[in-house]
Amino acid sequence: MKITFLATEGCLSSGIAGLLDMFAIANLWQTSLTGDRHPLFDTEIVSPQGQPVLSSGCIRLLPHRATEEVDRTDLVLIPPFVPLPEFTCEKSAAIREWIIHRHKAQTPIAALCTGTFLLAATGLLDGRRATTNWQFARKFQRRYPAVRLDIEQILTEEDNLICTGAATASYNLGLMLIGRHGSEELAALCAKALLVDPNRDSQAPYITHHQREGHGDDRVLQAQRYLEENFAHEIRIDDVAAHVRISSRHFKRRFRQATGCTPVRYLQLVRIENAKRRLESTLASIEEITEQIGYDDCSTFRRLFKQHTGLSPREYRGRFQRIPSGAEAFPPVRL
Repeated sequence: MKITFLATEGCLSSGIAGLLDMFAIANLWQTSLTGDRHPLFDTEIVSPQGQPVLSSGCIRLLPHRATEEVDRTDLVLIPPFVPLPEFTCEKSAAIREWIIHRHKAQTPIAALCTGTFLLAATGLLDGRRATTNWQFARKFQRRYPAVRLDIEQILTEEDNLICTGAATASYNLGLMLIGRHGSEELAALCAKALLVDPNRDSQAPYITHHQREGHGDDRVLQAQRYLEENFAHEIRIDDVAAHVRISSRHFKRRFRQATGCTPVRYLQLVRIENAKRRLESTLASIEEITEQIGYDDCSTFRRLFKQHTGLSPREYRGRFQRIPSGAEAFPPVRL
């Protein structure tokens, strides 16, 4: 399989180097399994003019050739970018056109992490399903509203367009390709060699909800603060509306317009984020945490927690718990 990595100024070198190493390891394991010394994966780096590229971390990438010299490849990989450039400007027009040309030639295109912003700027993702780094979800939706963003997914694939979630989700893409073009046995060996969980299929357990506060609505901001400071108590939304001196009906509409979610959902997010902190950093029981975050019924808490994270509270604790010294003393989570 011929894999072409697209390197442009400001890309993250790790998005390229990590998968280059992964495919090299796959080639070594393939030889060990089959005795065949012909590499399963043939990789190359290209840049728009074939010139060296300075990555975001000031690592200089040396391409094998220019994009226009690519006559045949089985996959184009777009690396992540942090910070995000403005991909719709004239400066990146040639790169967008090259990606569109490759897609028209039936070449699969895979965008890693925030590389999906560049893929979306071509228009190819319009009306199609995609994912990206969960921390950039709101920005992605504002820039590319025509894309069907499914932010909880680790990986999406539709019409030869592949997108991956945050950072290390690229390894899940690598395992998928190794399984498809090598074997499931080879993919399993590579997963073990690289300590990659092959069964991850969701970003939901990793997502931390940060609700926007720069919306300019002081009354809604006051309500957000009230919910964040009083989440452990019984809260009626009508009382919150009265607290900020807005009629209940108008408050709900105004709150959603400013934050993108209802007051009830916002309260749920505050409580779930505080529960996550307690599961990560304390030894409190599920029953104790349920009471601490303002719920009376453990079954309700468990249901909502799994709805938001994809894991039960116990599963979440098993995966993320770290007990530092003084773990019981921590401030409430603010969104």
